[in-house]
Amino acid sequence: MELLRDPSHDRVVKTLKPPPHYPLSRQLMFPDKLKNKPDWRLLLDHLSKEGRIAKEDLFKLVQECNKIFKNEGNLIYLHDPLTVVGDIHGQYYDLVKMFDVGGNIESTKYLFLGDFVDRGSFSIEVIVLVYAIKINFPNTVFFLRGNHECRQLTSFFNFKDECLYKYDQETYDFLMDSFDLFPLACVVNNKFLAIHGGISPDLKTLEDIKKIDRYHEPPRSGLFCDILWSDPVDNDQGSLENGWKGNEIRGCSWFFGVDAVHRFLQRNNLISVIRAHEAQLDGYKMHRWKSSSDFPVVITIFSAPNYCDVYKNKGAVIKFENNTLNIQQFKDTPHPYLLPNFMDVFSWSIPFVTEKVTEMLYMLLKHEDQDQESGDEKINQEDIEKFKQITQSEKTKIFDKNKSLQKQLSKTGKEKLRSRLKFVATMMKMQKTLREENQSIVQLKGACPDKRLPKGLLLQGKEAITDALQEFNYMKLADSINEKMPNIHIPQQSIQIKKPGQSSKKK
Repeated sequence: MELLRDPSHDRVVKTLKPPPHYPLSRQLMFPDKLKNKPDWRLLLDHLSKEGRIAKEDLFKLVQECNKIFKNEGNLIYLHDPLTVVGDIHGQYYDLVKMFDVGGNIESTKYLFLGDFVDRGSFSIEVIVLVYAIKINFPNTVFFLRGNHECRQLTSFFNFKDECLYKYDQETYDFLMDSFDLFPLACVVNNKFLAIHGGISPDLKTLEDIKKIDRYHEPPRSGLFCDILWSDPVDNDQGSLENGWKGNEIRGCSWFFGVDAVHRFLQRNNLISVIRAHEAQLDGYKMHRWKSSSDFPVVITIFSAPNYCDVYKNKGAVIKFENNTLNIQQFKDTPHPYLLPNFMDVFSWSIPFVTEKVTEMLYMLLKHEDQDQESGDEKINQEDIEKFKQITQSEKTKIFDKNKSLQKQLSKTGKEKLRSRLKFVATMMKMQKTLREENQSIVQLKGACPDKRLPKGLLLQGKEAITDALQEFNYMKLADSINEKMPNIHIPQQSIQIKKPGQSSKKK
C-alpha cells in the first residue's frame, strides 16, 4: 500500500507514518485465496493506518453481510465459550484493543449487543471491520441491534455526517437498510437473555420477541422500542412501584425494577438479563438489588473506554466459559486526532482569521472617530469665527442655520460611528473567546441538547464558559440530555424479507 506522499518533507511528527495514499484495491481486499471473502486481517491493519476502501467495495461487503443477517431470526441461541461485547460507538482503535482482550477472532465466539456507530469519529471503520469478520465467521460472530442503529439517532448525532464526509448519502441509506436486518435478542446457555436495552411491559415470553417485525426503523413505543431503549432503575434496592416507570431520561420507553425483572425471569426460566446501553465507570455493573449475595438479575456491559474522550471510564467484556461468567476490563487506546464535526483546517481557522479582521476594522473605525472629533473642535474654534467676520449679517444667519444643521448631522454621524465601534468591539470579544476557549466550547456544545451554546454566553467571556462547564460535575449527567430519543420524524420503511436468493423490496 503506497503511503500518502510528502514532497515538502514538512510533516511535524516524523515518526508517524502517513496514511495510505489510495483506497485498498479490490484484489487485495477480496483475494482469490479466500473465495470472495474479505481479508479481515489486512483490513484491520489498513483501517488502523487511516486507510479507506472504495465505495463499491463497501457496498459489496454490506451486500454479502446482509445475506447472512436475513437468515438469522429475531432471537438467536448461543452457548459458551462466548465473549459478549457492549457499546462500541465508533471507537475503532478501542475495538481493535477489545479483540486482544476478548479472545482470538478465529477461535472465539462473539456476541455484539449493538451501538456500533455514533459519538466516536470512526464508525465507518468499525462497520467495515466487523462486517468483514462476520462474513469470514458467520457461525461464530453475531450482532444485535442497538438504539443507535437507526435513522433518528444517526441523523441527530454524527454517523450521518461521517458517511457524508467519507462517502455520500447513498452510502448512508445503504447502511441504514442493513441495520434494519440486525437480530434483536439472544439467549445464552438457555439461562441469560442478551439484549441492547432492557425488558418491556409487553414482553411476557421469549415468543413475543420472535413475533416482532424488525425490518424497519424502530418505533417510538412498544416492545420493539423497549428492548432497545429501556433501563433498569438506578437505586440500590431496585424498588419501583408496580415494577415500571416512564423513562424521562430517554424520552421514551421505561425504567424497570427488580419485581418486573423477577417476574419475567421466573416466567421464562432464566436467571439474568445481560444488556448494554449505559456507560459505566468500570465498564460493567452488576444489578444485584436487595441482596448482594444473590446472582445479579441484570448485568450492564459497556465496551467503549473513555467514552466520547471525556468519561475516563474503562471498557469491559463478558466471557462465558464452562458455565462461568468473568469480566475482562481494558483501557482506552490513543487514536488519530480529528477536528470537531469532521471540519477541514480552513473551516477550523475561520475564528482566528475573523478575529484579526475584526481587530483591523476596529482600529480603522476608532482612528476615524478620533480624526472626526479633532476636526470638529478645530472648525468650531477657529475657522467659523474668521468666516463670520468677513460675511454679511444675512449670510451669517444662513451660516448659523447651516451650522446648526451641521452639528446635528455631525452628532448623528458620531452616534452611528460609535455604534459601529461598539458592535465591532463586541465581535472582537466574541471572536477572542471563540479562539481562546475553543476546546471548552466544543465540550459545552456537546453537552447542550441542540449542540448550541446558551444565548449570550460568548459575550460573558472565559469565566462564564468555565462556570458553565463546572456546573456539569459528572460528564454522564452533562451528557444525559443526549441520551433522549430525538424528536425527529423518520418515515418507517418496511423491508419484505423473502427466501434466500430472492431480492428484497421496500414498501
